[in-house]
Amino acid sequence: MEIIRVGSQPSGKGPEDWFTGAVRIDPLFTANESRRGAASSVTFEPGARTAWHTHPLGQTLIVTAGCGWIQRDGGPVEEIHPGDVIWFSPGEKHWHGATSTTALTHIAIQENLNGKVVEWMEKVSDQDYHSLK
Repeated sequence: MEIIRVGSQPSGKGPEDWFTGAVRIDPLFTANESRRGAASSVTFEPGARTAWHTHPLGQTLIVTAGCGWIQRDGGPVEEIHPGDVIWFSPGEKHWHGATSTTALTHIAIQENLNGKVVEWMEKVSDQDYHSLK
């Protein structure tokens, strides 16, 4: 059994290469020799979002607070709310983040494949983001 106590892992700022705007990442658990999955609680301030990205084994998001937007490549922008659970398939190009006026917090769960959990791509431009709604 393992208990990871709240506050035992420091919060971090979302790296500018991967995020636009103010993003805080609170690690929940990491992959290890017996656990392939990793999870973090991620908080996006209004207007903040990820860059486009994929996950080799997919990603699950569980919305815990606020209101946000998600989009898969070629698909419509979807609004997400607390209690929503989102699954992105392996290799599915997508982004997620807060709306332009409301913060968002979600738990992001992804699995490690050969040491890799994510492939980062280009940022969602301000023009594209602000034309959403």
